Amino acid sequence: MLSTLIWLPVLGAALIGFFPGTLPANRFRWGAIAVSGFALLWTCWLFTQFDSNATGLQMQEFLPWIPTLGINYSLGLDGLSLPLVALSNLLTLLVAFSSDNLTPKSTELKRPRLFYALLLLISAGMAGALLAQNLLLFFFFYELELIPFYLLIVIWGGSKREYAGIKFLIYTATSGILILAAFLAIGWLTGSANFEYSAIQTGELSQRVQLILLTLVLVGFGIKIPLVPLHTWLPDAYVEASTPTAILLGGVLSKLGTYGLARFGVGLFPETWSLITPGLSVIAAVCVMYGAMAAIAQKDIKRMVAYSSIGHMGYVLLGMSALTPLSMVGAVSQMVSHGLILALLFYLVGVIEVKVGTRELDVLNGLLNAIRGLPMTSALLILAGMASAGIPGMVGFISEFLVFQGSFRTFPIPTLLGVVGSGLTAVYFVILLNRTCFGKLDNKTAYYPRVTFKEHIPALALTGLILWLGVQPTWLVRWTETTTAALVAATPVERQIVVSQAAMPRPDAIASHL
Repeated sequence: MLSTLIWLPVLGAALIGFFPGTLPANRFRWGAIAVSGFALLWTCWLFTQFDSNATGLQMQEFLPWIPTLGINYSLGLDGLSLPLVALSNLLTLLVAFSSDNLTPKSTELKRPRLFYALLLLISAGMAGALLAQNLLLFFFFYELELIPFYLLIVIWGGSKREYAGIKFLIYTATSGILILAAFLAIGWLTGSANFEYSAIQTGELSQRVQLILLTLVLVGFGIKIPLVPLHTWLPDAYVEASTPTAILLGGVLSKLGTYGLARFGVGLFPETWSLITPGLSVIAAVCVMYGAMAAIAQKDIKRMVAYSSIGHMGYVLLGMSALTPLSMVGAVSQMVSHGLILALLFYLVGVIEVKVGTRELDVLNGLLNAIRGLPMTSALLILAGMASAGIPGMVGFISEFLVFQGSFRTFPIPTLLGVVGSGLTAVYFVILLNRTCFGKLDNKTAYYPRVTFKEHIPALALTGLILWLGVQPTWLVRWTETTTAALVAATPVERQIVVSQAAMPRPDAIASHL
């Protein structure tokens, strides 16, 4: 059942690679659309089979693989992984559908067979990592993402793609080394017969050893998110990557980092995690403030969006630091919210770049004017900016509200800084929108190619989801609250006494009043 989400894209990638490269690019594109579309439909069916009130894993699959090394093919689904699997498959489908929209009409997508095969391999790797319940199986799928993303950057990227690709490769390889070292040490020190997540008992280890192992996990996944000061690969990779690759980097890959922290940081080291949460809340506040301030200083709208990603991932860490039921639900909601909004922003920036030929704020102006030919694109960009700034009625507000509500009494100062960061988000998006969408047209007004309805479809789909989840937040939070509550319940009794002072109504009760 769950294996379909992994092996169907692998089969699709193999079939695409089997066909001759002389075929029209559209053949490969429609093949990728068919595979990713079926994967998304399969994920929707999983939602109908998933019991949101049940604790533990559901729809488990187990097959011994390399028993002597403790590696088993073990899959499972819970409220932490289900929303992210859906996000991954949705964005993969939208990228496959829109890839030709984001290529200048004077050129064609080069090496389309390789591009769409890599796209499906990324989909398979994401599904495998999110569903894996064996530590080494997770690591296998976690590292499966590395080479496809590297190739997507260095082959289809911008003028500095080689530099950005090598930097990405070094950072993410370092992340993988740290994660592997932590997993091997966990298996060896706990004396576990295998690397099954459910069988690992780290509570028997000394606090010092747990702290060392958790540090490896934190730094390893912190690079992938990325957290400040482990973020320096992000601006280069996001900006130099093509728009489809940037959507996957920001909307999908970064979620492996936050998912890993929740699953293997909070999940495997609940006691030690609770001890370092004050420091983590400070890091979260730094990420929020740094991302916002850096975004304000940018002149390239794609680089501005890239830096905004750092700040918004800080909200996820803040929610996991507070470790209350509400803040954890908010953290997972923020992962989904960030993925949808960032994908929409990158897509619209890509459309503007293709039509106008530049991303410079000093050059763009008046795009909302119908004379320019991009009024709908500009209107959607305004909505995306509002969603990112946390305007009520959109999913960005819901996730940030849950994080702030769940975190304030536990860490009031970092939470207040997060609120300030949300205000700064509005500042840099006002700057972006004022310069790109508005402004007086000069006498030498340029007339840009109009955006077709087909080119609007991905943006309209994402905008619809952002608005729908903003007015119907219970549909998002109800899948995650049981799983996140179990993670919080695993923390030490002393910690639960502290955070109980920050107890809030159930997420669905909160959402019903929004």
